[in-house]
Amino acid sequence: MCKHIRFDGKHFLKKLKGKKIMFIGDSLSLNHFESLLCLLHAAVPDSIMTEETNNSVSTVTFQDYDVSVKLFNSHYLVDIEQEKIGRVLKLDSLKDGNTWKDMDVLVFNTWLWWYRRGPKQPWDYVQEGETILEDMDRMVAFRKGLTTWAKWVDSDVDTCKTKVIFQGISPSHYNGAEWGKPGVTNCGKETEPVSGSTYPGGSPLALQALEDVLNTIKKPVHLLNITTLSQLRKDGHPSSYNGFRGMDCTHWCVAGVLDAWNELLYTAIIS
Repeated sequence: MCKHIRFDGKHFLKKLKGKKIMFIGDSLSLNHFESLLCLLHAAVPDSIMTEETNNSVSTVTFQDYDVSVKLFNSHYLVDIEQEKIGRVLKLDSLKDGNTWKDMDVLVFNTWLWWYRRGPKQPWDYVQEGETILEDMDRMVAFRKGLTTWAKWVDSDVDTCKTKVIFQGISPSHYNGAEWGKPGVTNCGKETEPVSGSTYPGGSPLALQALEDVLNTIKKPVHLLNITTLSQLRKDGHPSSYNGFRGMDCTHWCVAGVLDAWNELLYTAIIS
């Protein structure tokens, strides 16, 4: 187990001089990316920063250190392709890996979109091999998609050059029964973390699926296990308590929980 090291933004940039770190995933990857940029900018406020957006990739470069922090938007990691029948989620296809594998640090995340249905679901059919279905058990689909990603890591990533990290499963807080408040349906009035170090609602099934798949990978992949520490922070979301007019019990305030994620990320990279 890595010894925890306190985040030092200037040391981080010096250590990664000339390197590229990429976050790959959904809006929780964006959340994580934004927190890291804030921490780094606070450490070197006078450093020249440039921003660039190209297709699916957003890049912020700290010019004085030649360090690029990138974000690649990918809801599922595996591909969605437009075909004659409609939009097809291909559980065994991962073409974007050619863009990812040249980075020095990769931080992956996927989960939030696997249970989206209706207008928010960005695919019409799901395909594995030659089999095309209108739907399948979403946890099964999640495992299959992750397995495709895992096989890609083993076959395509040079882990002597590239450090591979998986962000872990980020929890949401819409079910008060999970933290001892039956009937509460969001985090809007939560002002304190869950007491203790155990979350009453237990671990999400997605975390077990993720751990199972990670255990099949032959190459070194670091799990940034942020699930339990984030579950305890029912007060850490953009909510009415945090001055947010809407209700978002999925994403996280900056600064806050995400900074703890980045402390763990820093430890994983520096170690």
